[in-house]
Amino acid sequence: MPGTSAPARVLFLGTGTSHGVPMIGCECVVCRSADPRDQRLRPSIYVDVPGHASILVDTTPDLRQQALTHRLSRIDAVLFTHGHADHVLGLDEVRRFNAIQGGPVPCYAMRETWQTLHKTFYYIFDGKPRKGGGIPELEQHEIDGPFAVGGVQIVPVPIWHGDMPVLGFRFGSFAYLTDCNRIGDDAWALIDGVETLVIDALRDRPHSTHFSVQEALDVVARVAPRRAYTTHMTHDLGHAATAARLPAGVELAYDGLVLDVRVDVG
Repeated sequence: MPGTSAPARVLFLGTGTSHGVPMIGCECVVCRSADPRDQRLRPSIYVDVPGHASILVDTTPDLRQQALTHRLSRIDAVLFTHGHADHVLGLDEVRRFNAIQGGPVPCYAMRETWQTLHKTFYYIFDGKPRKGGGIPELEQHEIDGPFAVGGVQIVPVPIWHGDMPVLGFRFGSFAYLTDCNRIGDDAWALIDGVETLVIDALRDRPHSTHFSVQEALDVVARVAPRRAYTTHMTHDLGHAATAARLPAGVELAYDGLVLDVRVDVG
């Protein structure tokens, strides 16, 4: 893409599955682990590009907790990967950022995701006045190709979550592919040459809508990034034990992990 590159920080707000880890009512070793890396909120990242934009990917049900934990006070845009509950149910928390920033927050999603958001959060979009508490103020943008936020160039990567089309995102040398079990032929070129790849790796056992650990490693081997991180992990994968058996250059992401990357701006 045209333009130049700029430094950015990627903060992992959550790296768990739709249930999170620990899971409610579970007494397994990982759910009872004292290792903070085994505590996983629902999956989301925050991409901060100084002088340009701070971008949130997905609004999880844990967004308030994530924002308080990491002292987030600004969101210049929200990007949605898809409309599943663990990726969108925190959308109402955007109200607070409206108040802080004094205006609407631009939100970007593909058409199918917007359809889900309109149904789930009907009160935001139906135009009816509401007494009492406010509603989020959003600028709605439909993703139909590469776009920019504050000059930060973003390439949507079409991937598959079972039979459901979803989006990953590439920011310069960094790509984020959560909730997927297949990368279509047209998408491989979009992640060619990335230096840092984040990829869904649910568990060791196969799953109908997510990559297993081995399937994720096969993607990493094909893309050949300088480094790769897994996300969207269940309680089947204890951090220390799983990390010990991964190949060089591949690590488990964890909540609070920060990566320094370079993104395209222009």
